[in-house]
Amino acid sequence: MPLTDMPLEVLRAYRPSVPEPEDFDDFWTRTLTAAREAGRTATPAEFRRLTDSPLRTVDAYDVRFPGWGGQPVAAWLLLPRGADGPLPAVVSYIGYSGGRGLHTDHLLWSAAGYAHLVVDSRGQGHDTPDPDPVPGPQYVGGFMTRGIDGPAHHYYRRLITDAARAVDALRTYPAVDPARIAVTGHSQGGGLALAVAGLLGTEVAACLPDVPFLSHIRRGVELAAAGPYPEIAHYLGVHMRVDPEKVFTTLNYFDGLHFARRAAVPALFSVALMDPVCPPSTGFAAYNAYEGADKEVVVWQFGDHGGGRGSQTPEALRWLDSHGLAPGPLDGSGTRG
Repeated sequence: MPLTDMPLEVLRAYRPSVPEPEDFDDFWTRTLTAAREAGRTATPAEFRRLTDSPLRTVDAYDVRFPGWGGQPVAAWLLLPRGADGPLPAVVSYIGYSGGRGLHTDHLLWSAAGYAHLVVDSRGQGHDTPDPDPVPGPQYVGGFMTRGIDGPAHHYYRRLITDAARAVDALRTYPAVDPARIAVTGHSQGGGLALAVAGLLGTEVAACLPDVPFLSHIRRGVELAAAGPYPEIAHYLGVHMRVDPEKVFTTLNYFDGLHFARRAAVPALFSVALMDPVCPPSTGFAAYNAYEGADKEVVVWQFGDHGGGRGSQTPEALRWLDSHGLAPGPLDGSGTRG
């Protein structure tokens, strides 16, 4: 994949002007308030331990918590067996078109001693449906144009709300320290983590977005050669009479740059300079807009949309440790006390 975006020295200073809806804060305050009110009359969060799990060092729980509209959202909770709580926790969100999968797919964070909540993506995974409230055609396969006529019914209003409500649910779990919850994810998951950090403030302790999607959306649509952004370009190319400004006005309610300006907790970003899905200028735009002063970015010079892949993992673990968010110090045997 060739280097087709800006040089790194330009990226580090890149601060685009992206129009922010005047009612952005009110829109999201109303959205989260309505979801929390709906959650009070819905089935409360349920954590059901898997008795047939083949894992011997991890306790796994099948979770349902009330998300958008009080609708049940699936998740996995993985806990290191025998660990003394309350534990620091990581909430991870999933990349585009994926779901929570199997609980055995997600063993990294519990192996490192964290409580780990893996959140399903409504309509994308197998376990959380998305009852779409908007009648009529969806225009293009995928989720970017679902409800594109206005922010009130757009798909990402529901998905971002689910992501925030996942933290609400985890904060009530007795084995988790509510003051030490980090949010993370890759691509779409990174975009959701960034949105949650902006919406919930100090209700989360840290944000780790890897090659985040949904940031500087318009540039992504204009530049990305692969992935979800071309759904918007294709839609506008087919529906020539649709005003592109109206489309981008809708998408601006979900742009990570606006959430980044509201996020102040410590953050570790990653950006890959040969990413055809989330062009590096979109990731740096979010990083440079991030309000928190305690922020770092790991740059993968020859990385594609996989970012640093497994090499990002030790970076994240060391960074959390340096910010007092690790489960405990390592003793001489290499075991955390």
